[in-house]
Amino acid sequence: MGTNITLTAGDGFRFGAYRAEPESAPKGGIVVIQEIFGVNSHIREVADGYAAAGYLAIAPALYDRVEAGVEVGYTEADIAAGRDYRGRTDHDKVLADVTAAAGAARAGGRVGAVGYCWGGFLAAAAAVDLHGAVDACVGYYGGGIANALLDRSPQVPLMLHFGEIDHAIPLEDVDKIRAAWPDVPVHVYGGAGHGFECDQRASYHPHSARLALSRTLRFFATHVG
Repeated sequence: MGTNITLTAGDGFRFGAYRAEPESAPKGGIVVIQEIFGVNSHIREVADGYAAAGYLAIAPALYDRVEAGVEVGYTEADIAAGRDYRGRTDHDKVLADVTAAAGAARAGGRVGAVGYCWGGFLAAAAAVDLHGAVDACVGYYGGGIANALLDRSPQVPLMLHFGEIDHAIPLEDVDKIRAAWPDVPVHVYGGAGHGFECDQRASYHPHSARLALSRTLRFFATHVG
């Protein structure tokens, strides 16, 4: 079980985060970047999982600049609410908050970032723009990468996971990513859709989730600790 903490971004903004600590000395730090649903019970469980794997995990509340304490589920109404909150964020300020979370995670050693959905996009953006703050990044089904990031290259090791039947991310976009970033390992999971890692969603795909996690943990073992 983790704890709620307060972080301070470079511009002085104070915001919440969830911190989960390993039982022994950490191998490194992991920033767990939320979906569009806030730091909800699933994201806290993900952070707890990385702590159980030996990392100091920090999940920043990236909606706090819009509204403090946002936490929703996965109904259609929740999806609409999450999209609304995401639409009111400022990308540069979000990355400033991710940077602050990485600073807190640095207490554990080298720092990785892993993100899901919107967080998957932000993890890729962190690999491109936050190379002084993070040492490696992993993105799960991050939409928008093909449209917004491919004019630049990742500056730290990056791994990406996508579902074969993701309604929001066509395989053509995945092909564009592979072509633009040939050194980035990109995994596509057969029969998996958007949100396949989340066991609170109807799209949960257990086999793909387990395989993606095993690859992610090996990746972080190599590049973080």
